[in-house]
Amino acid sequence: MLAETICSAVSAAGLGIAAITAYRKRFLTATRIAAYSLVPIGLVLTGAVEWVSDLVFKPSTWIGVGLLGIAWALFMTTRAVERRRAVRTTQEDAVAPQASAPSLGAGRTAATPTPKRKEKHPKPGSAAPAEDFSDIEAILKKHGI
Repeated sequence: MLAETICSAVSAAGLGIAAITAYRKRFLTATRIAAYSLVPIGLVLTGAVEWVSDLVFKPSTWIGVGLLGIAWALFMTTRAVERRRAVRTTQEDAVAPQASAPSLGAGRTAATPTPKRKEKHPKPGSAAPAEDFSDIEAILKKHGI
């Protein structure tokens, strides 16, 4: 009952200020003030004020809000833990981290083998043929082939 009285008084005061503003030939501002001042009385007439006052002043409502907050925190915690586990498993499951797209050469994929060149004199420090297929062997082992 007190909330309804306060809302009615605020609406009446707002309409008074709107009338004074209109008297000063500021009609656009007066219309805006009148619109704002009609909102509280509209909320009273729809019953929203009674609902909000019941919501705010009941301890059981605040206990419910607290429980919802705890539930939200638990959901977010489990989500963060799942993300960390997913990152760890993808890092542990990485077969050949040294194999990347640039090492395959321009325009090549893992399915298209690189053509073998016949070199008369191998360069010092060049990779042995067994080392060229180490990342492919690791992929095959991972898939059980």
